[in-house]
Amino acid sequence: MRTLISTAFISLDGVVEGPGGEPGYRNSGWTFKDVDFLPEAFELKGREQKEASAILLGRTSYEAFSAVWPDMAEFADYKVMPKYVVSTTLTEDDLVTNWSETTILRSIDDVAALKETEGGPIIVHGSASLNQALSDAGLIDRYHLLVFPLLLGAGKRLFSATDKDTQKLKLVEHEAYANGLQKQVFDVLH
Repeated sequence: MRTLISTAFISLDGVVEGPGGEPGYRNSGWTFKDVDFLPEAFELKGREQKEASAILLGRTSYEAFSAVWPDMAEFADYKVMPKYVVSTTLTEDDLVTNWSETTILRSIDDVAALKETEGGPIIVHGSASLNQALSDAGLIDRYHLLVFPLLLGAGKRLFSATDKDTQKLKLVEHEAYANGLQKQVFDVLH
């Protein structure tokens, strides 16, 4: 069974919306506007590219990332990696041609089936709604969180407000940085 890893830039109050400057969100760009950049705080992001064997995205994140990541040197390892997009509306004609193999999955059940295949870890970037659905279905195995010392108030959250059974987590790696960022890596105890 493959490991499904959710990775996120997240505010202390749980917001994951618009970290990189995506339009339409009041606090868009909060990861670089409001916190000093320290390269060591982002070491995890480089490691993720080396450890992952595939990327899983929701439609909105796929459309945003596929427009810029294929040409960015910082994401060169992701360019050649297989991608999976969970969407009920995306078609083959909507997929970009310069970002290696991309497969459209139509449901959370399709993601569960993907996890049963052979291969290495699958990393989920962005995709707030998808993350919520995956978490609620018990499909996420690990969280890589870079927690920013900000309270953003309104915005899309990493976790849903669904009334569900407790999910226990085990902190397996953590570090605090001089700019206030915290790395928190949790395994989900199934």
